[in-house]
Amino acid sequence: MKRYERLNAILELLAEDSKLDVDTAAPRLGVSEATIRRDLEYLAEQQLLTRTHGGAVANSTSYDLPLRFKSSRHPAEKQRIAQTAAALVPAGGIIGINGGTTSTETARAIGARADLTPSQADGVALTIVTNALNIAYELTVRSHIKIVVTGGVARSSSYELTGPLAAEMLDQLQLDVALLGVDAIDPDLGAMTHNEGEAMINRMLADRARQVILVADSTKLGKQAFARIRTIDRVDVLVTDNQADPELVKRFTAAGVRVVTA
Repeated sequence: MKRYERLNAILELLAEDSKLDVDTAAPRLGVSEATIRRDLEYLAEQQLLTRTHGGAVANSTSYDLPLRFKSSRHPAEKQRIAQTAAALVPAGGIIGINGGTTSTETARAIGARADLTPSQADGVALTIVTNALNIAYELTVRSHIKIVVTGGVARSSSYELTGPLAAEMLDQLQLDVALLGVDAIDPDLGAMTHNEGEAMINRMLADRARQVILVADSTKLGKQAFARIRTIDRVDVLVTDNQADPELVKRFTAAGVRVVTA
């Protein structure tokens, strides 16, 4: 297990139980107690947990893991989802993309599409509107893609810009597609995320678009999170992986969502 995978696993264990002992974590993760202690010290320095004698307890922020720790979760599935979702984006369109690991992978896949030909008029093949600083940074080098970044206050855990400045800018725009990563999606409750500020901006991206495409690996299906982005009847397409529960897929389809598995 790589280090970031192990750090991610430690935070997930803390999210489940609120506390973790070194002597129980070491055998579960297949490493020495000395390694676990070093990992806990590092995570404490990052203010992601609080060290205790013999272990650690969760901080209030541990439910919303920083993006750099989330990136190790289900990488193969996310890459397949990204390639599939990227193919759904129309050339020449205006695409809104939020932050998150799956949406970031999708943005990379869009940027690598060989069929995006710059127009003779302005040299632009696609316009991407994003509130994610990391996505804007990565795609800026793609000269055939016009990058529009919302204003707002940056969240350190997701690199997303939120707040009234972001909302004010989005209110002036119109999108062809909103391509959104989510923390949870349920056939009854809809699409959700952990942070209410991100939920508001994601909701605006969706409201300004003619089509809403959600990207989420199968572990997020049928789950709940704190803040709702959109009701399920206002979602057009869900791109997920082939491990999705068939019964859940049927429920999404019955709700009017086109489910595409990668």
